[in-house]
Amino acid sequence: MRNKALPVDPAPVPHTGFDVCLRRACVAFDGQDIFHDLDLDLPANSFTCLLGPSGVGKSTLLRYLAGLVDDAASGEITCSDSLNLQGRVAYMAQQDLLLPWRSVRENVVLGAVLRGNRPDFARADALIAETGLSDAAHVRPTALSGGMRQRAALARTLMEDRPVVLMDEPFSALDPLNRLRLQDLAARVLRGKTVLLVTHDPLEALRLGDRVLVLRGSPARLQDAIIPDGDIPRDVTDPDILHLQGELLRLLGAYDQTGIAS
Repeated sequence: MRNKALPVDPAPVPHTGFDVCLRRACVAFDGQDIFHDLDLDLPANSFTCLLGPSGVGKSTLLRYLAGLVDDAASGEITCSDSLNLQGRVAYMAQQDLLLPWRSVRENVVLGAVLRGNRPDFARADALIAETGLSDAAHVRPTALSGGMRQRAALARTLMEDRPVVLMDEPFSALDPLNRLRLQDLAARVLRGKTVLLVTHDPLEALRLGDRVLVLRGSPARLQDAIIPDGDIPRDVTDPDILHLQGELLRLLGAYDQTGIAS
């Protein structure tokens, strides 16, 4: 009798993480500073979640770290292992950026193909299954819903297995149950990496973040970090987490000093 194949674990062996330090970062568009002399520390082997009002510069900060901002930017990025950050980042934008002529499976392995490497289709299929897309693996993006496209983009990001991961609203198009399930998947697969995740959802930040930061103002400044207790992913019904949610909402300007919604 033939041995049954063992299932593939989509979580790779954790990397030995490194800190990423951003110093004196400046980005301006049309003569207006988005942020100026901004410092940010991303500790190794941890999730940092970033909240802030729309348009404050959260996505710009991710693009800066990913090396996707043009000459309007200045500052310094260093890594604690003394190596360059370039080439060691997986970046998930708000848009899914799936190639329309490639299937879900072909999009998930795109990074390896572009680098001239042999794709690990077994791991890709495991990630596709974990994101609930097995039945759509050979479907092109135009036939998918927005939530399914976002799941495919998430699978592609997790597939990259880079030591630093930058994610911009990675669960925003998902229904509540899939959102929780895929948060759990990301927490498991990205364990051991240096992660910066942008979200508009304070509970999501508190569920996944080892540290939670708020970006506010013009030019934008970072508020002191909130550090929730416990391992991720956390229980969002925990009273301590709900209390911190209120604190985050006040930092975001949702309530004035009287406690009335602004």
